[in-house]
Amino acid sequence: MQGVIKVYDPTTGDGVVVRDTDLAEVDLAGNALEGSMFRMLRPGQRVVFDLDSAGRATALRLGSEADMETPTF
Repeated sequence: MQGVIKVYDPTTGDGVVVRDTDLAEVDLAGNALEGSMFRMLRPGQRVVFDLDSAGRATALRLGSEADMETPTF
């Protein structure tokens, strides 16, 4: 999945990403940045992510140009 960071608190690691496909807000998992190139996130930053079993965004990463296309609604 891909989306845009809506909010991120680097102190707590809490944050929200807005999913491109349906504009749903998805909370970040506590381990969302583990193993990724990101150390912090900024609002408006585009990311590719997976969902964990609780429906939270995890495994944040940069995507390729093809991954980052703006979806059509």
